[in-house]
Amino acid sequence: MKVYRLLAVLVLTSFLLIWYYILRVNNGLFNGLSLGVNSSFSGFGLGRKSHRALANGTEIAIVVVACGERHNEALNMIKSAIMFNRNQAPLKFVVVAEEQLKQNFVEKLDDWQEINDNIFTYEIHSLTFPEADKDEWKKLFKPCAAQRLFLPSLLPHIDSVLYVDSDTIFLSPVQELWSMFRNFNASQFAGMAPEHEDKNAGWYNRFARHPYYGDLGVNSGVMLMNLTRMRDFKWEEHIMPIYKEYRLKLVWGDQDIINILFHYHPDRLYVFPCDWNYRADHCMYMSVCDAPDGVKIIHGNRGYFHSYVQPIFNLLYTTIEEYAFRTDIHSNFIRTVEDSLALPSNSNCDKLLDKFLQDPRKYFKQNQYIEET
Repeated sequence: MKVYRLLAVLVLTSFLLIWYYILRVNNGLFNGLSLGVNSSFSGFGLGRKSHRALANGTEIAIVVVACGERHNEALNMIKSAIMFNRNQAPLKFVVVAEEQLKQNFVEKLDDWQEINDNIFTYEIHSLTFPEADKDEWKKLFKPCAAQRLFLPSLLPHIDSVLYVDSDTIFLSPVQELWSMFRNFNASQFAGMAPEHEDKNAGWYNRFARHPYYGDLGVNSGVMLMNLTRMRDFKWEEHIMPIYKEYRLKLVWGDQDIINILFHYHPDRLYVFPCDWNYRADHCMYMSVCDAPDGVKIIHGNRGYFHSYVQPIFNLLYTTIEEYAFRTDIHSNFIRTVEDSLALPSNSNCDKLLDKFLQDPRKYFKQNQYIEET
């Protein structure tokens, strides 16, 4: 009888060890587990608890989707949000990624948590699209971009998020944008910036073959999303008919779908200023985004972070990429950008250096951080 009991204990122990190994290696389980599963999707999330974040109240949830080579951009976006989180607001990064990219995020974010005293938590979720037309959704416009359309179902445990494209970087504290949720009226469940500021250069008003929001449309690269209200609105039930009706007229994929929806439901959208979604379109010909308090978020769409067409975009991106946590931001970011930008320049965007550095200069003074010895 003792032999049978011993065998039962060994079998149970082996099963638990194998199960732990599967979760740990394949899905990056560590210290804590946060599930986000429903009947429509099979995605799940993994995350480490941060005692400081829990103590300081509600976390600010930032969502990014990463496919292919986009994982480096997504990590740089996360890095910038941590760098400029000067008030140390509790942050939660929600990463939706291809399976082969998950472990890379786990390793990097674990390292950054340790360096930054666990000021943030994170979850990693699998890509999840509706089974119907799954391959089309995944490839719509650019790989995995349409994932944002299904965040209300993918993240049933989260009330509100800030969605950002992977090709964005923060130059200011995310809590300033997050606070705009308080400006929403009772019907609004999303916030975005206009696609253009100038009708002469607008894309939607000149070329779109489908309805769009307002006079110039909106850009979905930075998007405040009250997921609870979107679920109540039955967001995804509205998305599907739009896709089926206009699928052959969509140029910008999921962004066009979002514009069509808010064309018919304009009362559901809050529009915030262009300085929170600043693109080369705002400065390459002439300055059309006032940004009186400086540029807050840079959106390097169409590859501007990785080319020298507008040098300031590439310089800001690479300087953040090369920055080492817990070193002086003034010396290793602000001064580096100032010293590296060649002026005079033929780029109109380069001439707005003061706009890009306005917020960092205001809050990060020389030698503000002294490395511990």
